[in-house]
Amino acid sequence: MTTTVLQELIDFLCIVEAEHYIKPSEILSRATIGQHVRHSIEMYQCLLTGYETGSIDYGKRKRDIVIESSAVYAIGSLKEIMNGIERSDRSLTLYNNEEHFSTTFKRELFYCDEHTIHHLALIRVGINEIGGYRLNESFGVAPSTIKYRQSCAQ
Repeated sequence: MTTTVLQELIDFLCIVEAEHYIKPSEILSRATIGQHVRHSIEMYQCLLTGYETGSIDYGKRKRDIVIESSAVYAIGSLKEIMNGIERSDRSLTLYNNEEHFSTTFKRELFYCDEHTIHHLALIRVGINEIGGYRLNESFGVAPSTIKYRQSCAQ
């Protein structure tokens, strides 16, 4: 699922106009599409770093403003992630404020995918506000929803 989600985001970033990528959206509480992209990318980056160290803290993301201001740079970051996610599963510790939890790489990868799909749905809302873009039917839609819709259509 990860490569599909990330490829959908890359495909979108290849067509979005630079001015739309950084434009604050009223419907998204003045957030930009770039900020949603940055947030999604940094979740995966935290996970990949955590794979090496054995622990993850999503709250300590880098918050790289270049990702949110340049779709081209974001594409490069996504390609790096895609090259780095094919790893064997391993145990990790997830930190959240003062708490910590046992988890695994594959579990967290699934979480990052689902989290990104949620942000793609928000990007879809923001891009619809701008208009003029045609997105894939699956953009920002969970695989379980796609499967359900397909079963209803039969």
